[in-house]
Amino acid sequence: MDNRYNRHNRRKYSLKVHIVLVAKYRKKLLKGSIADDVKQKIFDIANTRGYEIIAMEADKDHMHFLISYDTTDMVCDIVKIVKQETTYYLWQKYGSFLSKQYWKKRIFWSDGYFACSIGEVSSATIQKYIESQG
Repeated sequence: MDNRYNRHNRRKYSLKVHIVLVAKYRKKLLKGSIADDVKQKIFDIANTRGYEIIAMEADKDHMHFLISYDTTDMVCDIVKIVKQETTYYLWQKYGSFLSKQYWKKRIFWSDGYFACSIGEVSSATIQKYIESQG
């Protein structure tokens, strides 16, 4: 049996995307407990929504993750959900600290993002690259 592909109903697929989110103004906030909390929150989001985090690492001012997702999901929606939920969570937990970093409340991530779909051949390479961040 070929384990490289997911199966659901009448679908057979392997969708993986490398996503990079950047902290607003490239502030070097993704270290220590904030980085750990962002990672845990992304894992929680993935578990709730049926995504699989293959690799994830923070590098001071940006976050890399390689995610496997369903054919019914869109990358822009995944990014939107991750940004919204992690920002809300961080402001709940680190509000007094973040209010000294950002003049505008309730922001953490920059407006854009990087996303690159990957083929099965390069998955290990991308995973190794992400794990070497930080």
